[in-house]
Amino acid sequence: MKLRYYLLDVFTRDRLCGNPLAVVLKADGLSTARMQAIAGEFNLSETVFVCEPKNVRHSAALRIFTPQTELPFAGHPTIGTTVLLGLHNKLSAVRLELGVGLVTAVMEPVDRRTGDARFSLPRSPERIGSGPRPADIAKRLGIDEADVGCGNFQPAQYSAGLPFYIVPVRDSLVLETIVLERRGWQDTFPGDHNDIYVFTATPDERGNDYAARMFGPGTGLDEDPATGSAAAALIGLLADSGHYGDGRHHVRVRQGREMGRPSLIELQMNIAQGALSHPGIGGSAVVLAEGMLDLSE
Repeated sequence: MKLRYYLLDVFTRDRLCGNPLAVVLKADGLSTARMQAIAGEFNLSETVFVCEPKNVRHSAALRIFTPQTELPFAGHPTIGTTVLLGLHNKLSAVRLELGVGLVTAVMEPVDRRTGDARFSLPRSPERIGSGPRPADIAKRLGIDEADVGCGNFQPAQYSAGLPFYIVPVRDSLVLETIVLERRGWQDTFPGDHNDIYVFTATPDERGNDYAARMFGPGTGLDEDPATGSAAAALIGLLADSGHYGDGRHHVRVRQGREMGRPSLIELQMNIAQGALSHPGIGGSAVVLAEGMLDLSE
C-alpha cells in the first residue's frame, strides 16, 4: 500500500512558519491503529487522514490524530486540508465530515501552493467551567499572581468541541516570560483534556488584536504554535465578556512567535442582543512538501 501525503504550514503564508500539518490522502484502507501509528511517526501536533465521505455531496471525511490520540475537531487541520483539497480540486467550497459534524469551508487561492480558508464552527463555543485560582495558575506558569487577568477577562474553561482552560494575562511581556511548572499540573487543571490557552490584548501591536500561547503538558504537547480549536474556545470568552457590542466582529490572534513559528488566526463572531452567533475561524496555509508512504509488505 502506497499513500501520497503532503506537509503544509498552517495559519501562515510563509513556509517554515505557522503550525506544521501532515495530510494523508485516500486513507480509507487504513485501520485506526495504523492511522495512530502513522501520526506518531510524523510526530506533528496533528495528522489528517482524508477518506471518502458518507454523503456523496460532501468533499471528504477527515480523521484527525495527534501522536497520542484521535480528535473530533481541530482548527489547523481543517484549514490546512481545506486549502490542499481546494487547490488540488479547484474548489471554492469544501464540505468536510468531522467527528463533531459537517464543516463547510470557503477557500480562496493565493498562488498554486497557498490559499486562505475560513469556516463556521460546527459547534458554538460555550463556557463549561470556572478557571482555577489565580494563585495556582501563577505557580504553574511561573508568573506573579497579579499578572493573571487582563482588563475584565478572567480565567474560565470553554469548549467548541475540545475543552481548554482560557487564561488571560496582563500583557505581552508576561506572555513571553512564562516558564511552565509541570508538577501539580493535573491538580490545577483537572480533566482528560487539560490544555491551556494563555492570551492577552495587544493594543499597541499592528496587525493583531491579541497574542496567545497554548500549553498542553498534560496531554503530551508542551507548546503548540497555532491552535484553531483553542482560538475557537476563546471566541466564547470574548463574546461573554461584554467587550464586544452588537454587530459583526473580526479579531486576529497571533500565536507561535515565542517558538519561532509566527502564526495568525482570524476569528469571526456576530453579537446580536448580547448573544453570540455564527462564530468562525480563518487563516492561510501553504504546501511545503509532498511524498509517498510505502506501507507495502
